[in-house]
Amino acid sequence: MSTVNVNFPFQFDGRGRTADPQQNYVLQLIEQVLFTSPGERVNLPDFGSGLLQLPFAPNSIEIAAATQFSVQAALQKWLSNYIKVQSVVAAVNEATLTVTVTYTPLNSDVTQVQTYVYGGPQ
Repeated sequence: MSTVNVNFPFQFDGRGRTADPQQNYVLQLIEQVLFTSPGERVNLPDFGSGLLQLPFAPNSIEIAAATQFSVQAALQKWLSNYIKVQSVVAAVNEATLTVTVTYTPLNSDVTQVQTYVYGGPQ
C-alpha cells in the first residue's frame, strides 16, 4: 500500500494538475545536501557537499571539476533512495560558477534540472 500526501490547502502545479508535494520534498533534500558543509552536522560529519565554501575559493576550471565531482558524489551517497543523478555539470565563466544538477526522482520518469549560480557581478 502506498501513501499519497496531499497539501493543505489543496494546490495546483504549473501545468494545472494536482501539486505533488514529493517533488518539493526531493528538491529540498537536494538543496540540503548542496548547501550543508561537511562537518556541520554533529552525527553526520561527512554529510554535505561543501558548495557554500566556494565563494571563498579562487574560481578556475580545476575548482569547477572538483565541484562537479564532490556534488555528484554527495548526491549519490545521501539521496540514492530518492533520486537517480543523471549528471552534474559545473562551468566557469569569468567570476561565475554555475552548477547544473540533472536528476530523475525514483518514483517518476520525469527528469528534473536545477541550476545554481555563484559569483558574478553583485
